[in-house]
Amino acid sequence: MKLSMNFATITRWEFKNTLKSKKFLLIFFMQLSVLAMLIIMFNSFAANIESDKGLSLTPSLTDFTTLDVDDQGGIFKKAINPEIIDIYSTNNNNSLIRIETGQTSGLYTVSMDSIERIQKGEVVDTVLYLDYADPRRSVVRDEINTTTQSVSTALTQSYLQSVNSQNTTQTGVKEEITGESLPLQLIRKVMLAVLLFMPLFLFGNIIIDSVVGEKERKTGEILVAMPLSHVEILLGKGLAVVAISALQVAMWIIILLAAGFTIKNVIPVYFLVVFTAIPIVGLTSIIAAYAKNYKEAGIGISIAYIVVVGFLIVPALAYISRKSYSANISPMTTVMRLFSGETITIPEILMSVMFIIIMSVLSFWMAAWLFRRDDILFGPRPGPIKLVLQLMGIKKR
Repeated sequence: MKLSMNFATITRWEFKNTLKSKKFLLIFFMQLSVLAMLIIMFNSFAANIESDKGLSLTPSLTDFTTLDVDDQGGIFKKAINPEIIDIYSTNNNNSLIRIETGQTSGLYTVSMDSIERIQKGEVVDTVLYLDYADPRRSVVRDEINTTTQSVSTALTQSYLQSVNSQNTTQTGVKEEITGESLPLQLIRKVMLAVLLFMPLFLFGNIIIDSVVGEKERKTGEILVAMPLSHVEILLGKGLAVVAISALQVAMWIIILLAAGFTIKNVIPVYFLVVFTAIPIVGLTSIIAAYAKNYKEAGIGISIAYIVVVGFLIVPALAYISRKSYSANISPMTTVMRLFSGETITIPEILMSVMFIIIMSVLSFWMAAWLFRRDDILFGPRPGPIKLVLQLMGIKKR
């Protein structure tokens, strides 16, 4: 009971003092202003991409990959976006050899009598062969699915119009976009995920000021002399930052919803984002406990946060392109699937949750181990290599 009371007291004290800080309030509202600007820029950029007269991401994918196409009728081949896929017309003789040698990502074949079948209202057979060793296969698959869907939609509309004796003179195929392209999916999903996780990286300075500040202000001696354990002190300080992050994440979600963003499963998304803050705060506590001044802590956090952001984003991108099961280890992947309304299994969610729990325990244990050492808190401080050897039990203090 005493442990919990001490823990709650230091958390409440840190939380109240942080909220009363003019510096924090200034940073807090500046961050909200930045969020508003990002929303405006994102909506404008997305609108331009979707507009026929606006910007387009497809030029950046020009010659992204090559696909062999065997379509003697030419209807399906014409509907493939040449700005994404470089089309290589073939009669299917040497395409398998080209796939094996890496000259093409796959082979797309259409019935030889496709025109006659369409005229008779019969089914047209299309087959897509992909090289599953090629990571670009997902782009090819998405583009061919879009092409097949758009041609099918156009032919169906043409048939219905002819039945109703309307626009009977219209010939050819009109391409219609029936789904979001891969670049637009990347922008919409990843950008929203980044916005949701951004608050977790904006309060590292609070931990730095709370822990490193104790060293520079020479108040660390008073703190460790109090009837509190080192674990209580660090957890109290860290949980206060997690609570502040939770407050801002809630505000950001409300603003994003008000701005027109679609976020399904809001409650699970919110709790998983906030839960992810715990190991990030733990990692920041490790750096703050070891650093001897603000400058050193700032450099350490910059490097650490780059690694963490990479770990969050790269699996999310990999999941969009390849639907990789292992990509669910990143909480951002799970959050992205949740707010998209995608079906997600319990084991996939547990993969992210268990990773967060393990990293939280390890990071706070490491931070407490550093914080309880007098040589770390007061000096002379041992080097990183010596600390690692001591942690592994290879070298004694």
